[in-house]
This record gives sequence, C-alpha cells and structure tokens, in this order.
Amino acid sequence: MAETPDLSHVEWRKSSKSGGNGQCTEVAFLGDKVAVRDSKDRSGPILVFTADEWRAFIGGAKLGEFDLL
Repeated sequence: MAETPDLSHVEWRKSSKSGGNGQCTEVAFLGDKVAVRDSKDRSGPILVFTADEWRAFIGGAKLGEFDLL
C-alpha cells in the first residue's frame, strides 16, 4: 500500500467556476501527486492520485467521457 502524503500544509483550491455554494471538490498539488477532497466534508476522506492518473482524468473530462447525457 502506498504511503499517505502529509497533507497538513497543502494549499487546497477550488475551481474559479465554483458557484460558492459549498458543494465542490477541492484539489491540492503535491509534487508528483494530486489530492482531492469534498469541500462540504473537509475532515472526510481524501483521494490521492498520481500525476499521470490526474492527467488521464482531466483529459477524459475535457473529451466528455464522463458526460451523463
């Protein structure tokens, strides 16, 4: 199992397109890893991805691979 990175001093960011209603995801960049959390539950679970996994996700999102309609 991979070691969990220290997230105590990271800068969490939300999209500039966030509506400000508190229902967003936040990301933090940790060198070669990217952490993601729910802005409504900041003490809840955090997902950590490699940079390659994150790039694949963002690429898929831009291509519409996750569109529900």
